[in-house]
Amino acid sequence: MEQKFTTVITPKTGWFDINLKEVWDYRDLIFLFVKRSFVSQYKQTILGPAWAFIQPFLTTVVFTVIFGNIAGLAPGGLPHFAFYFCGTILWQYFSGCLSSTANTFVANAHTMGKVYYPRLVMPISTVLSRLISFAIQYVFLIGFVVYYTFTKQGVHPNWWILMTPVLLLQLAMLSMGFGIIISSLTTKYRDLANLVGFGVQLWMYGSPVAYDMYSMTSFAPGGKWHALYMCNPVTTLINIFRYAYLGFGAVEWNYYWIGWITTLVILFLGVLLFSHVEKTFMDTV
Repeated sequence: MEQKFTTVITPKTGWFDINLKEVWDYRDLIFLFVKRSFVSQYKQTILGPAWAFIQPFLTTVVFTVIFGNIAGLAPGGLPHFAFYFCGTILWQYFSGCLSSTANTFVANAHTMGKVYYPRLVMPISTVLSRLISFAIQYVFLIGFVVYYTFTKQGVHPNWWILMTPVLLLQLAMLSMGFGIIISSLTTKYRDLANLVGFGVQLWMYGSPVAYDMYSMTSFAPGGKWHALYMCNPVTTLINIFRYAYLGFGAVEWNYYWIGWITTLVILFLGVLLFSHVEKTFMDTV
């Protein structure tokens, strides 16, 4: 009796050899990895998922005291805590996705070496699992926005809030693109993994997370470095996010579309390199 197989594993030879239909067929595995990632992150902790809020809350407090009150880098007429909390939760989602995805091959080599599944499943599940933590933080953000709005402290949310899913999608794609590029390179050059944390920290200070770019002459519209500064896709996303929930800042459409182009190029290059490296990574990891 002839056997019929649902999956036939064949050698991959091309640079771009990604079967998106196969990735979709493994969607149940993606959700299992999402659950595993979230549970393991808070397993054997006293406060559990509460850390998803505590960490950005404490970071926001530090930013508020040091950068807002002492250094005076927060905007006037707006609660400093709300300003920093908006930037912090968005940045932590991006940096968390990038750092976790950058370790995809090394961290999951034991699984990938034993059983077959589309390797792209792993970075996708990482990005999705981080959404759970963001959702917890987002609930508190809405609470703060409602409080500051009704107490008339300069917060004016608007219909741009509807852009939130699109902003998160772009952040996920950008972080996954950079992450899998780094992950592909670290299979051969392990010391690159040591630079990820430092690079992410530098990137944060190159984005308007800890300060108000509009109060800095060089970075504000018309400033010497404004165009170069806005080419950072994260900058436009944080600005739009703050404008949506706080009514502060502006939406610069030309730089937003440049950010999308950059995101798509980075993601394409990442998937291309990922597809090439996954064929031989077990020999080098």
